[in-house]
Amino acid sequence: MAAWGAGEMRLHALLRWVPWVMVGMRALFGPLILIGTEHGWLGGIVIVALLSDIYDGILARRWGVETASLRVSDSIADTIFYLGVVGALLMREPGVIWGNLRLFAALFSLEVFRCLFDFWKYRKTASYHSYLAKCWGLVIVVAVVAVLSFDKQPTLIVVALVLGIVVNLEGLAMSLILPRWKNDVKTLGQAWALRKIMLAE
Repeated sequence: MAAWGAGEMRLHALLRWVPWVMVGMRALFGPLILIGTEHGWLGGIVIVALLSDIYDGILARRWGVETASLRVSDSIADTIFYLGVVGALLMREPGVIWGNLRLFAALFSLEVFRCLFDFWKYRKTASYHSYLAKCWGLVIVVAVVAVLSFDKQPTLIVVALVLGIVVNLEGLAMSLILPRWKNDVKTLGQAWALRKIMLAE
């Protein structure tokens, strides 16, 4: 029985690292996607990155190894990866960037402002992973694959940028609402309910 308990502990220790590996892999894909644009790997990289983004959190919760540091690292890895996506667009389809420069500028300005605000208020980046943000991730993947792998019209890029602005406004609103840092807040309604609980404590 003791040997079985030791085996379970070793398995748990091993499983704890799987979500971290997935997060690290997605961060690595940020610069790798720039190489993939020239070698036809782009579609595969984006799809694998999407799957890792979906399943790192699911597996971490299922195995009981989810931590606040993992969720923050997840958000940072997402940012690195999507910066790589923008770089890939600039290399392959610069017209998409320059044609939507105002939207890109608005999105990046909001991202930077949110990051600075969260560090000022919580001393760490926010990690809400809202339902709207998950939808945004799916739209980004479809839009990027459509433009870079199939040379389709970049209409979905505009949709992705507008949705990204909305997601950042939602995240900023959550940070304004919540008096203390909290990860995995799925909706503004949940943020408001958590605010009442936090203020009552």
